[in-house]
Amino acid sequence: MSKKVKDHWFIIVNPKANGGRLEKEWEHIKQCLNYNHINFFIKKTTHPNHATELTKDAIENGYKKIIAVGGDGTGNEVANGILQQKIIPSSDITFALLPVGTGNDWIKTHKIPKHLETWIKMLKNEKTTFQDVGLVQCFLNQKKIERYFINVAGMAYDAFGVQLSEGKNWHFPKIQYLFHALSGLFKYKIHRAKLIFDEQKIIDYFYIINVGICKYSGGGMQLVPHAVPNDGNFALTFVRKISKLDVILNSYRFYNSSLLEHSKVEGSLTKKIRVETMDDEPTGVEVDGEYIGESPVEFSILPKALKIIIK
Repeated sequence: MSKKVKDHWFIIVNPKANGGRLEKEWEHIKQCLNYNHINFFIKKTTHPNHATELTKDAIENGYKKIIAVGGDGTGNEVANGILQQKIIPSSDITFALLPVGTGNDWIKTHKIPKHLETWIKMLKNEKTTFQDVGLVQCFLNQKKIERYFINVAGMAYDAFGVQLSEGKNWHFPKIQYLFHALSGLFKYKIHRAKLIFDEQKIIDYFYIINVGICKYSGGGMQLVPHAVPNDGNFALTFVRKISKLDVILNSYRFYNSSLLEHSKVEGSLTKKIRVETMDDEPTGVEVDGEYIGESPVEFSILPKALKIIIK
């Protein structure tokens, strides 16, 4: 049973966000919160998935309003803490993200401001909405794992690209995400998988498979331009075998919502997706910009499971 509900915010800070620059900016942020009479308690993360642990502890101790300070990865960890705990319904907890990360992709769909004073005004208004959440079940080192995501998941080359960029400090994220998206083409070996959704079973070579709740990933790319965050569906995009030159010549489509207009790109709306291994070559998967495992993978949607602060 949870303890007495606390009315102030529980803030989880990732000091390594934005290439470690948040550590220097945090004192200024804290002063602005105090100046605006925001009541809060702070904990800083020290290791991967620490934000998930801190979130669970906070809810157990009576907090129902939680702020993640960092990027999409920190937001994902806090959301996982909200969804994994079993004390109260996840939709009873209010989640806010102060975006001081690198790509800051999740906020783009919801038009959450990056400017601190504007963001604080939004927080004080406490206007909320609900969005869907995705649940992924996959394997890591032959062990089955589960992970929630709130933005976009990617498989095949998309997961490979995330692995390539791990540990990099992005100063110009849009340019550098695109650089890795294209340069990795010459290192990646495409292989077969079985994609199952609705009544379809497709066995083919897949360049990418993306599953979206929100629209943006990879520093502003729109790989799932048909995503709606609260419609109870996944936006599915997949690309079968395609030439490297074709990818390069059509890279502009990553950013202008026209990706599904390409003849080799297919999209759908669906509630459940499964990707199976073929030819003993597993397909990697990433969620919200973090590599988590490989096929077989199942995606299930939880409609309106997360309550978020919006402008």
